[in-house]
Amino acid sequence: MFTGIIEELGEVVSIEEIGDSSRIRLRGPLVVADARHGDSIAVNGVCLTVLDDNEQLAENTGEFSADVMAETLHRSSLGALVPGSRVNLERAMALGARLGGHLVQGHVDATGRLLSREPGDLDADGTPRWEVLRFSLPGSITRYLVEKGSITVDGVSLTVVEAALDSFTVSLIPATLALTTLGAKAVGDPVNLEVDVLAKYVERLLDTRALPTTIAGANTEDAS
Repeated sequence: MFTGIIEELGEVVSIEEIGDSSRIRLRGPLVVADARHGDSIAVNGVCLTVLDDNEQLAENTGEFSADVMAETLHRSSLGALVPGSRVNLERAMALGARLGGHLVQGHVDATGRLLSREPGDLDADGTPRWEVLRFSLPGSITRYLVEKGSITVDGVSLTVVEAALDSFTVSLIPATLALTTLGAKAVGDPVNLEVDVLAKYVERLLDTRALPTTIAGANTEDAS
């Protein structure tokens, strides 16, 4: 699990195509500092597994490799990355750590695109105090978004400002713009979207309660 609080802006070092999958090498000295073989690191919101063995990681190159399967390339924007691309990196959450964002699985539900960005009030030097970004919203996940609810955009935990049927907006403070890839996104760029998993659990529970008892797996006659 992750929190959606980005720890580091990393960089794609190389991409090797292996059949219909890819092996990607990334530079992220902070997230690799205590990494071990098999650890999980979220890359633009996608949970990937560190391939390097512990001896390689101990060389302190600040880099790690991960395999990206065809399914992941199809369902996320990782297939659009090229060497030199900046990426949002976050290590898996430690048990007992502060939950600064919200519960993030690193499992992308859909991709969207940046539709517009509007600057908010300006400081004396002309720097925006915030920006409002609008992203497209696939119909398959529209029902999971509510105003003031949570959504993960390229691994960043954000609060929904407006939840429309086919788009949504978020307001980004200067720190988020400076410390994540969202500050440099151009209109039309793709992003990975993960909705709040709690909304999906609630939906499933309500669907199950609407089913006949025997289908729901609670045959009370057999149990008595």
